[in-house]
Amino acid sequence: MAPTTSMRPKAYILRRLLRLPAALRSFTTESYGGPAQTPWRPSAALDEIAHRLREMQKLPYAVMQNQHLWHVYNLYFDAFDRLRKLPDIRTLDDNDKFCQVVKQTLKDHLTVIPELAKGALEVQDRMEAEELDNFMDIMLRSRISRRVIAEQHMSLTDTFHEPWHFPDAKHSQNDPNPVEVGEILLRCNAKEIVEHCAGATRKLMLEQHGQACNVPDVKIEGHFQATFPYVLSHVEYMISELLRNSMQATLEHPKYKDTKPPPIEVLICETGQQVLFRISDQAGGIPKEILPHIRSFSKGPRKNTRLQNLDRVPKLAATMQEVQVDHSDVEENFSSPSAQTPERGHDNSLSSLTRRSPNLRLGLGLPMSHIYASYWAGSLKIHSLEGWGVDAFLEISKLGNKNEQLITRANMDSV
Repeated sequence: MAPTTSMRPKAYILRRLLRLPAALRSFTTESYGGPAQTPWRPSAALDEIAHRLREMQKLPYAVMQNQHLWHVYNLYFDAFDRLRKLPDIRTLDDNDKFCQVVKQTLKDHLTVIPELAKGALEVQDRMEAEELDNFMDIMLRSRISRRVIAEQHMSLTDTFHEPWHFPDAKHSQNDPNPVEVGEILLRCNAKEIVEHCAGATRKLMLEQHGQACNVPDVKIEGHFQATFPYVLSHVEYMISELLRNSMQATLEHPKYKDTKPPPIEVLICETGQQVLFRISDQAGGIPKEILPHIRSFSKGPRKNTRLQNLDRVPKLAATMQEVQVDHSDVEENFSSPSAQTPERGHDNSLSSLTRRSPNLRLGLGLPMSHIYASYWAGSLKIHSLEGWGVDAFLEISKLGNKNEQLITRANMDSV
């Protein structure tokens, strides 16, 4: 039976995330702290977590005996129990308490990605590979959705509390046309993002291979003025992972051991509805035995190495900082571009550092980047020519009016 409209999870458009829920927007200076006419209850979060719990309950018994998957299940169960006990939100004080609970929950769930990845690698012999990858895709896509909505809600709440928010406040120090709203950057400049990510990735390569290594340059061409609305940490993560893969492969290619390697070329193309990044290298391409598994969380010839590396990464928020080096091993003045973004007092995607060592290869970069790209109705395609190099095509919608790509209830129930 096809799922009815009421059975489908609600999809969010980027523009929809620019405002607080209607019940909270109705507050003014005079009614601050007073009751809202219509109480607001964040039931979407409970629904999403309930679906994730149900999916894990439907996994084979032998699979759920895995300690990593069981740990994730308990995290979701505790979050559901914590959120269901919250009363309806009728005042701003109620909303502030809700934000405190969400903040702690997001912090607790930073372990979800590595735990899921380790669990998938350990139980791959107990489930069909395609079924396991579908489960991982659904879990991670839903996790991205919850974190985006939660972090945006907390950021908008913080903005609401700023003194300049109210109508009679002075705006002398604020742009009447803000560049960012909460976690969303309304005008991401494609060229600047590539430059920032290239600089951070270059520092990573120098830290790993030594200051004397020949790190390839990044040559940017195309539409330098291209802009688009996006969650900055998402696009930075994808660009940084693609640049890291290209730089790493180029540095390790025997052909360039004693010579200056060719530059990594980044072409930016802007159309009426899309911005396209093409990242090209001449690092020899992806080996045939690895290429079929680049989007898989459970398949591939490097299982043991990935498991060992994941054991060394306790937390992951899947942000640009996780492509960088351990801050304890570099100069104090090193900071990432996104780390320069003003913080809002909560552990959002931009501030959740995992202290990832530069030589760790987790096998998560391309699968996670694919999910991030498709989440906002974009795409990531990898074309490899063995013996020559790789072209990665990252397509991003520039209108901000595309529904996030969720899985229907029918598909969720089939997992």
